[in-house]
Amino acid sequence: MADIDFLSVHAEGSPDKPALIHGGSNEVVDFSTLDRRANRAAHVFSGLGCEPEDRAAIMSFNSIAGFEISNGLRRVSLVAVPVNYRLRGSEVAYVLNDSGARIVCADSDHVDIVDAARPDVTGERHYIATGDRRPDGWLSYAELMDAAPDHAPEARNTSGGLGATMIYTSGTTGHPKGAWRPNGVNIENILQVVSIFELNQSDVHLMCGPGYHSAVSFFAALHQVLGATNVIQPKFDAEGALDLIERHRVTTTFMAPTLLKRLVDAQERKPRDTSSLRALILGAAPCPHAVKVRAEAVFGQVLWEFYGATETGINTVLRPEDQLRKPGSCGTAVPGQEIRLVGPDGHEVGVGEPGEFMVSNTWLAQYYNRPDATASSLHDGFFSVGDVAYRDDEGYYFICDRQVDMVISGGMNVYPAEVEAVLHAHPAVMDAAVIGVPDDQWGESVKAVVQLRQGVSASADELIAFCDERLAGYKKPRSVDFVEELPRDAAGKLLKRKVREPYWAGMSRRV
Repeated sequence: MADIDFLSVHAEGSPDKPALIHGGSNEVVDFSTLDRRANRAAHVFSGLGCEPEDRAAIMSFNSIAGFEISNGLRRVSLVAVPVNYRLRGSEVAYVLNDSGARIVCADSDHVDIVDAARPDVTGERHYIATGDRRPDGWLSYAELMDAAPDHAPEARNTSGGLGATMIYTSGTTGHPKGAWRPNGVNIENILQVVSIFELNQSDVHLMCGPGYHSAVSFFAALHQVLGATNVIQPKFDAEGALDLIERHRVTTTFMAPTLLKRLVDAQERKPRDTSSLRALILGAAPCPHAVKVRAEAVFGQVLWEFYGATETGINTVLRPEDQLRKPGSCGTAVPGQEIRLVGPDGHEVGVGEPGEFMVSNTWLAQYYNRPDATASSLHDGFFSVGDVAYRDDEGYYFICDRQVDMVISGGMNVYPAEVEAVLHAHPAVMDAAVIGVPDDQWGESVKAVVQLRQGVSASADELIAFCDERLAGYKKPRSVDFVEELPRDAAGKLLKRKVREPYWAGMSRRV
């Protein structure tokens, strides 16, 4: 299958079948048209001087153009770098500089955000506006596409996979890291996931979460490989998602637990016909058991859940029949995964004992420009993102804690060091710790625990607003508690676990 381009196969075999349906405009793009548009996009990038392995950054809501661009990049062996559209200013500049992107694409909602970061971006690159808004110095995607030929590029990539990607994922340090797969996800991994989740060509998939999230884009791409139809919701809205499921008889979708809760709320308020839905796949954060109970009540036994990471792929899967039988579990190991649960002494732990979750497989990514970070996460071929889990006697895994400080709120990674750095810049703050605390809607919400300078006052609202002006909205603290002093050891290291303990007391989970 290495010399087969899946999109070309579907364009030839099912030329008139809808490949994409835009949920907002109802525009339909068949496989034949998408194939030609992907060729045009490939010629656009080659015509701008791009070479294989050059990076192309994209900041956009979900769109038809996004599919054209991603397929065009794949066809000429360029590396897609989706950029979180919640980032601002220096955050955007960091990703563009670190990735070395030669191309930067943005839609009308985000061109001004990217343009505002341009003074802090080094090196030469082409900026392409995919919508009607086009700041000075930007090229027009529509004009470039109109001028490009629609035949296949001569040096077409026919590796058979999804193409190389670099997805920036947060850690505990001050900057995100690019999880880089030079060869993309191979065809064997693709077919394995298709088999696990029982996906097929007749599926209609709803892409409703943000496309910059690795799992959202991955499941949409899987369905395209199969020749299934993708329904695109530009930005998630629960009522709109239910309408699209009903209207287009959607069979599959992926979302983070936060979005599921909103979907359940909306379905309980005003039920739609969702009987076509057979696989509602969850990931990115732990899903509260109470939400699963409500979801099964309104959607039936359609929930799937997996544990994985941008760096490690899909590691465990919990099937629909186990969702209520195994509360708190993220499932059993996916075939081909070698999982170790390692205790503080470096040895594997027994059944029921918590240990650091480490995995070895053919999915593993490396951190671009960060061999130090790759080395610190990779031990004897096993990769860890810092989660702690235990395994029961039936082989089901349960994520119970996190060794690193990262907060996952609504499926979004927040690294406390970045938020703490902003808080420390406030003149009233003497010391600060940022943690994740239990939240029924978000899984975790960001809390700041602050020690003020003696004789100086500041309100919680003031500190939250201070962060809001300097960080993406999802990173700002949702609440602030004030303490006389934060716990630190003799060397001055902040004892984050002691800060967290009171907020998680009585909880069966720690993440």
